[in-house]
Amino acid sequence: MIQYFKNIDHQTVAINKPENGVWVNVLPPLKQEEFTELSSELDIPLDFLTDSLDIDERTRFEEEDNVKLIVIKTPTENNSFNDSDAYYITIPICIILTHNQIVTVNSFENDAIKKFLNTFQNRHPDNRKLMVLKIIEKVVQNYMEFLKEINHKRNLLEQKLYDANRNEELLQLMRIQKSLVYFVTALRSNELLLIKLERTNFMGLNEEEKEILNDLIVDNSQALEMANIYTNILSSTLDAFASIIANNQNEVLKRLSVITITLSFPVLVASIYGMNVPIPYADSPFAFYIPVFLSMAISLVIGWFFLKKKLF
Repeated sequence: MIQYFKNIDHQTVAINKPENGVWVNVLPPLKQEEFTELSSELDIPLDFLTDSLDIDERTRFEEEDNVKLIVIKTPTENNSFNDSDAYYITIPICIILTHNQIVTVNSFENDAIKKFLNTFQNRHPDNRKLMVLKIIEKVVQNYMEFLKEINHKRNLLEQKLYDANRNEELLQLMRIQKSLVYFVTALRSNELLLIKLERTNFMGLNEEEKEILNDLIVDNSQALEMANIYTNILSSTLDAFASIIANNQNEVLKRLSVITITLSFPVLVASIYGMNVPIPYADSPFAFYIPVFLSMAISLVIGWFFLKKKLF
């Protein structure tokens, strides 16, 4: 699906065909015929449009026939039905600067483009370089919001694990850990991309726009640092809970061993007195009470010993 937006008197107007100074937004479902038609109509290399279809497309920028391409990673919710997959993944956004338009191509719907659309009425489509910077700004803000959601979800799961050690919470923490791996990798590659854009001045920015780009590099670095911190905290938490679970298991096994040893001696005494051979005091009227008392005495002595050694 291809959308065309134009800013008229600070109002976002959807139009039916591309014009000079419009924003072209390509959304799923994506059709090869639409790519071919758009490539021919706007004189865009076809591979610039189809690169976004590869979810593992690396961040980069390049230029061909005076058409500039910038590929940046943005976070999005994972709609997979597999319970072991990450909550969030990262997908590429292709930003294309043609001779007269700015084109964005998305393999999935994402919040960054939606936020940019909501503020498009305040943009100046003729300043395409500034629009690119604003799209990148929305991407960085999206990372920040998702990281806060991840941290909040992690705190809730940890609190549940304090009350009861269950596999369900641990599996959800692993899904969060996978999400953070996606974020750290994407943010690191985005940081390198922004630094290269600043160093090479690929878009021909003026001084004011360079300051905006520098602020975006700082914000992206902050998001990367947050993702690294949350990853380290989560790794430490999972290691701590693994140790706690192993320690609890050892405690249970130790108590079971103590109980087994304590009960084994009464069983031994009862077995000896149950043999079909002559035994002492077999004819005594207290023949039943003697093994019972002896078993209880031995159990109490063994229990006292283990209690003194703090093994029970």
